Amino acid sequence: MTEIDNTLALSRAGIDTYRQPVVFMREDCHVCRAEGFAALTRIEVTLGDRSVIATLNVLTNGDWLPDDTAALSEEAWAALKPQPGDRASFTHPEPPDSVSAIRAKVYGETLEQQRFDAIIRDVLDHRLSDLDLAAFITACAGDRLSIAETIALTRSMQAAGETLDWGGAEVYDKHCVGGLPGNRTTPIIVSIIAAAGLMIPKTSSRAITSPAGTADTMEVMAPVSLDIPALRRVVEAEGGCIVWGGNLALSPADDVLIRIERPLDFDSDGQLVASVLSKKAAVGAKRVLIDVPVGPTAKVRSAETAAALAERLRAVGKAIGLTLSIHQSDGTAPVGRGIGPALEAQDVLAVLRRNENFPVDLRDRALDIAGALLDLVPETGSAGGRKVAAQLLDSGAAEAKFMAICDAQGGFTEPGEARYHAVITSRTAGRLIAIDNRRIARTAKLAGAPRQQLAGLRLLVQIGDHIEFGKPLFEIHAETLGELEYARSYAEAQLGLCTIEEAN
Repeated sequence: MTEIDNTLALSRAGIDTYRQPVVFMREDCHVCRAEGFAALTRIEVTLGDRSVIATLNVLTNGDWLPDDTAALSEEAWAALKPQPGDRASFTHPEPPDSVSAIRAKVYGETLEQQRFDAIIRDVLDHRLSDLDLAAFITACAGDRLSIAETIALTRSMQAAGETLDWGGAEVYDKHCVGGLPGNRTTPIIVSIIAAAGLMIPKTSSRAITSPAGTADTMEVMAPVSLDIPALRRVVEAEGGCIVWGGNLALSPADDVLIRIERPLDFDSDGQLVASVLSKKAAVGAKRVLIDVPVGPTAKVRSAETAAALAERLRAVGKAIGLTLSIHQSDGTAPVGRGIGPALEAQDVLAVLRRNENFPVDLRDRALDIAGALLDLVPETGSAGGRKVAAQLLDSGAAEAKFMAICDAQGGFTEPGEARYHAVITSRTAGRLIAIDNRRIARTAKLAGAPRQQLAGLRLLVQIGDHIEFGKPLFEIHAETLGELEYARSYAEAQLGLCTIEEAN
């Protein structure tokens, strides 16, 4: 009996599939037919002692791909590191061990540490399909993870990556649970803490469901895609950094899960806590402040929900050796004026530079959080941190430190302005009593943020302002006329974006 040749030559497709290994084959490929492969089949590709599990994409018009050849996405190519002339074998992989654990969780079972370890191991080995990952994320959503399970998931996620060792130095960190447009306090806080002589190696995320993440905003002003050796150099030189965590291997499973969470547009308290605290522990932090904005259109909408989240955070933090402080803040309205990467960067710089027209609410919030973080320093003393933070900001020390961090990360760039603008005006008169965080954020995303760095919107009013008929409420910024019109149409149709209490 003749043995079937299941090998193909390898070529580089030059396609970025973001952390998802993909292999491309022609539909008339002999391996495709012999193995019974179909579109979206999971395939194990083996080259010598290296292998990767990839998803198959079938080319119905494969003229660009030579016969007897398979093309690899960038992620698959990096995993296999093929040389010219190499041929790899293509087979069906063994079913992943963790599928049964995911199925058990879907049906409401409680998982122990070993089963979370298996799931995270298979996540990193790409043995789980996107459908498997979506099922796991959905099964853990809401309150379906107990505190014990959250601790186990956090430990699994941290253990799967590298944990930085700073030689016994006391390392500080902060995180905001999100849901508040424009809340870009991190660059200001990191600058204050580093200017105080403390160590704060801050890794941040890109946007998942918001118009900008901290990494998106920081990238407008300085490079953020640093590797671990570069991160170390910056922190050792300046005491702090603000970099994108997705380029590091500190909690790598989290980035894979975020890729699935983004289109699902939801997360859960358990996964949120595991995501945040696994990364804090992995970066080597020991003293951590968590900001929890609470408001009717924020991510956390009630004091009861905030209390439950705080309980989970404290329990997990204690279990993994973190000194944790929870800071509950006002989440009733956006922070600052800008919403979108470049617009938020402009607000950050206005506060650091002490400009005459800086956003007061952004400055106050940053000082509150930096002060609370400084209160965790034994030498500062209880409630003395905010005064120290204000002195560092007002003296210009924080601005100088921010510029030094930017230089160390690759150089500072001044934020630009979008090509097109449109102003949305009030249709009534009265007092502004509410701004809908979610609808404002959606407007900024429709304008192109965060994909377009200069897109978003700028608020022109604040809660409590007296509004006259026809007064400008906010300004939409976009890089294309199509996105500008799309965002403007949505904003004009959504009268509830800004709630105005009509004058008698």
